[in-house]
Amino acid sequence: MFNNSRIPYINLIPLFIVIFILYRIINHIDVFIFISRDFLTILSPFIWAFAIAYLLNPMMTYLEKKFGLKRVWSILIIYLFTIGLITVGITIIFPKIIKNIGDILKDLPDYFDKTEQWITSKINSLKLLDKYGVTAYVEENINSMIQKLSGYLKNVLSTAVSKIIIVTSTFLRIILALIISVYILKDKEKFIRGIKRMMYALLNKKSVDNLFGFLIELDQIFSKFIIGKFIDSCIIGILCFVGLIIIDAPYSLLLSIIVGITNMIPYFGPFIGAIPAVGITLFYSPVKALWVLLFILALQQFDGLWLGPKILGDKVGLTPFWIILAIVLGGGAFGAIGMFLGVPILAVIKVFFERYINRKLKTRKLDI
Repeated sequence: MFNNSRIPYINLIPLFIVIFILYRIINHIDVFIFISRDFLTILSPFIWAFAIAYLLNPMMTYLEKKFGLKRVWSILIIYLFTIGLITVGITIIFPKIIKNIGDILKDLPDYFDKTEQWITSKINSLKLLDKYGVTAYVEENINSMIQKLSGYLKNVLSTAVSKIIIVTSTFLRIILALIISVYILKDKEKFIRGIKRMMYALLNKKSVDNLFGFLIELDQIFSKFIIGKFIDSCIIGILCFVGLIIIDAPYSLLLSIIVGITNMIPYFGPFIGAIPAVGITLFYSPVKALWVLLFILALQQFDGLWLGPKILGDKVGLTPFWIILAIVLGGGAFGAIGMFLGVPILAVIKVFFERYINRKLKTRKLDI
């Protein structure tokens, strides 16, 4: 057998291999990205399947523990419910959303014409420094800004329609992912046991114990926050739809879905969702727009003071300061998805950091 102490730098060989592989990847990054993208596309049904199984697992566990159902029956119930929701979404909700977006695209020029006329009339009525040409300058710049904003919104809405079409075109992959997720849920204990066996075989026991302890905390933070926030936002979306119907606001379904989706973002989400709801209603009736604004504000107060705490409780263990920081950093780095996932990710970092600090304090025998 070779003695590592007699062969200089033999322990650095794995490092050199890793550096060489990274060098080759960087030199052929375009090929690597292309292959990785194709590989991820092929694996996408399996990735979606694990995500679906992860989200549906709490419901399956609840049915098994609460009602004593066998695994087969609990899976059957939750998948019938899920397929029912998907069917309603594809046959009823999606067509109406696409129609609403099409109507908005058609009416958008009229909206901006009305806005331009209103601003122009206000500027003319004020007669701001006519002798210096300020009124004409302001009017010209506002008209230019409105034209740019109109083009931007058209592109955004057109992109939204194309995204919906892409989602519907991947329907077969979603169905395949649903089928795979059934087998993942059915044999979840076997999957977990197999992973544990492999980890304990490759790593030392203490490291694996610490890893699984951390993963359990990670699961509790992510699953409870994401599922809790999803349920909370669904309820808010439904209540918003009912309220907008009563107010007789235009595009009630589309606007309530926007409010429900943006509600997934803590703190800032409600205000983001209120902007299109109030803005679109304003073109139809300023009085209705005021009612929509007051209703959404009341709805968000209800969510923040009662519904949210009732469903979520203290799922992430972060103060408002850290939550806002997570939203700002996540939004700046990854957009809307980052604003939502930033909170649980920061909570996980907090758990990891606290474990590290506690371990260091324990080593130094300090009780702080």
